[in-house]
Amino acid sequence: MLRTVNRVLLGLAGLVLLLFGGSVLATGLGAPMPSWWVYEGRGDVLLSHADRTRWRDEGWFWPVVFAVLGLCVLLALWWLIAQSRRGRLAEVLVDSGDGQGALLRGPALEGVLESEVAALEGVERARVVLRGRRSAPQTRIRLDLEPGAEPAAALHELTVESLTRARASAGLERLPAEVRMRAVKHRAQRVS
Repeated sequence: MLRTVNRVLLGLAGLVLLLFGGSVLATGLGAPMPSWWVYEGRGDVLLSHADRTRWRDEGWFWPVVFAVLGLCVLLALWWLIAQSRRGRLAEVLVDSGDGQGALLRGPALEGVLESEVAALEGVERARVVLRGRRSAPQTRIRLDLEPGAEPAAALHELTVESLTRARASAGLERLPAEVRMRAVKHRAQRVS
């Protein structure tokens, strides 16, 4: 979701800046503008003195200004905090039996699990991402199945072999997984 929000916000900001910046540039260079446009000529200003002071004496103006600015600040803080959150798990806490525990790098476990899952019968590509807490990791697996592969068989092999082996080797009690499968597109075969 964060990736979509980032793209939408950047797209909207870019579009607004392009439209208004381009119109200011075109007006400044002397290009003719339509009669309904905000700017009329080279010496025109964005907001006249009357426009800037029109609502100051109204009782609702300043509370609305502060509420809108406060909302903008809260949205900016939410966006900044969301950017700093990691989407992937950096390390997994493994019970070593001595009470201290050991740390296993998350990308290492992802890589091993990904190569093992990609080697399963009927799987063309696999993508594994670890999420959650380091003491209770969760996996998100995306499988691209070959044409003619049986999804039930691939899922059975994944859960019985690969995930069980990963859970046992990392010393975890549970390793929940969300598996998404899709068939790889292929060309139709010609029959002669």
